[in-house]
Amino acid sequence: MVDFFQNGVITTLQRLVDRPVEDLEEELKGLTKTRHTVLLLPALYSEFEGVAMTRIVEQLKGLRYLYRIVLSLDRATEEEFKRVKEIMSVLPGEVRIVWHDGPRMRKLLKELKKTDFNVDMPGKGRSVWMTLGYITADDHVFAIALHDCDIVNYRRDIVSKLVYPIVHPGTDFEFSKGYYARVTDKLYGRVTRLFYTPLIRSLKRILGFNAFLEYLDSFRYPLSGEFALNRSLAEKVRISPTWGLEVSLLSDIYQNTSVNRTCQVEIIETYEHKHQILHKDKPDVGLTRMATEIAEALFKVLSQDGLVMGEGFFRTLVMTYIQESTIAVEKYNAISLLNGLAYDRHNEIQAVEIFTGSLKKAIKGFTENPVGVPLMAAWVRIHAAIPDFTKRLQEAVEIDNQ
Repeated sequence: MVDFFQNGVITTLQRLVDRPVEDLEEELKGLTKTRHTVLLLPALYSEFEGVAMTRIVEQLKGLRYLYRIVLSLDRATEEEFKRVKEIMSVLPGEVRIVWHDGPRMRKLLKELKKTDFNVDMPGKGRSVWMTLGYITADDHVFAIALHDCDIVNYRRDIVSKLVYPIVHPGTDFEFSKGYYARVTDKLYGRVTRLFYTPLIRSLKRILGFNAFLEYLDSFRYPLSGEFALNRSLAEKVRISPTWGLEVSLLSDIYQNTSVNRTCQVEIIETYEHKHQILHKDKPDVGLTRMATEIAEALFKVLSQDGLVMGEGFFRTLVMTYIQESTIAVEKYNAISLLNGLAYDRHNEIQAVEIFTGSLKKAIKGFTENPVGVPLMAAWVRIHAAIPDFTKRLQEAVEIDNQ
């Protein structure tokens, strides 16, 4: 989409021309000689049995400017870990695997738990957090990029576009967020389209101007798993172990840097990955649970900023959300008609009804326990509590990778 329009409070970096990937990578080779860049790949072992990871590895063979590629590997036995090491060995440069199910990592997690750090919830959040601790322990690292490992139509210039605004000395960005269109023969991205954005805009209608909500509403795809940031910022941010990871991350970015040093980048025109199921009768799985945990994370962040939310506020919020999401359904119906896409309006309305249930559940959970699931601490705090921890973390990963 050729569009240079700037909306919201953060900078949007659109794809205006088809710049050759080789040209972009050649420029990055020069920039990253001193501004060393690491790619973090969070993956389950099961993803190495699918088509997406095969394509990702094949594409990354051509990426020559990275300082290091670090795979954050979850749910893998020792034999599976060894197989993944062999698969990843074909990549250029230095590759490291953080094996979260290995005895050394489990021992380190137990130590953190004994020191009263919240590491009890396994999952993407914890594995990304632990791997960031390993990466940021290296003083030579300047920038870190991260993307999911289920991207079916993956291209290696996704990485280049994410890190370019961070490493280029002609810009002044500390954080970049990837965006794209979730569309094939129909629209996807239901949690963003029908829940997150209508919820944010409902809050804006109720509260009036709120700088943080304006910031959240400026992201074109706020729930994307693709972003890049500099090492200094990575040490300061906290990570949620729940589906609220993206919202809590954006909140911590907002607290730790300026909106003028935050941008979003169009990393690929359309993005295809595995689709989560929306269960009407299973509120604790898939997109239903995701929506609940996103709302809980949002309420927690807003309350920390001093917003008082009582019974009347939440009752108004539910009604406003229903109206905003209904408006969204009509908008996406029109977009689909114009583009000749399949659009099941009945199914979309059912999705809104399910998400309304998620919102009500989030309100109940927040009312009963405003603190919710604690965020995992920033790594600067780990350094203060256990000064030699990251050194031993580095040693554990090196031994596993020998």
